[in-house]
Amino acid sequence: MTKKKDEETEIVVRSEECIIEHRTKTREPIASRVKRLFELMPYLTYRIVYYFVLHYFKRVNRKVGSKIALWSMKGETYQHLYLMIKVFKWIVLPASLLYVCVDFCYFGENALDSMFLGILSFFYSTFLPDFPSIFRRKAYHNARDMTEDLRSYKKYALLLFAPLFIMGFFCGMRLKWKTTETFHNLKSAIIYGAFLFALSFLAFGDFPISIGDITEMLSLPFYGLAGYLTHLKVDLCF
Repeated sequence: MTKKKDEETEIVVRSEECIIEHRTKTREPIASRVKRLFELMPYLTYRIVYYFVLHYFKRVNRKVGSKIALWSMKGETYQHLYLMIKVFKWIVLPASLLYVCVDFCYFGENALDSMFLGILSFFYSTFLPDFPSIFRRKAYHNARDMTEDLRSYKKYALLLFAPLFIMGFFCGMRLKWKTTETFHNLKSAIIYGAFLFALSFLAFGDFPISIGDITEMLSLPFYGLAGYLTHLKVDLCF
């Protein structure tokens, strides 16, 4: 009996040693885990942005008492994100790298700040035309429905300063501003592009203005219009 117990004990000890040795050998290297994380980043970014945008529109839907179906919001969010990532991957990102290299090599300008600002502008502009929907009213159907629409400066203030109006809306501020303008048109895109150029001029226009300054001033409208037109491409299919 003693001999048998000793043999069984030896077998158990050897088995534990084998398990420990096997686990040590199969542990994933740190470099491999980092590589896998970078491979998952686009997917994780997509999911984070998707749920953030969907959550925003669900909150707006409840706040304004709209009856847009959840499946409709999910479908539109997916379409916009899909095209946004595609445009960013094949157009915006390569153009950004080329822009930074050309500005540094030929004009001696460090354009990294304007590039990162422009990329943020691209993502923001991709959803911008839908942000003022809080202040939208139905289009006119007959003469009895016709009331005076907002003045142009008020309508486009809702577009150009949308984050401020949205913050005020969620903080309980209720404006009586309502407009039939949907901002899903080229006119709104041009006004938005001109607004971005004015901001870019104030941010990067150092006197005397060099060619490098001009490229930086044009970068923000480029990124913003790329995002805005990406949105219009999904909704209008032009």
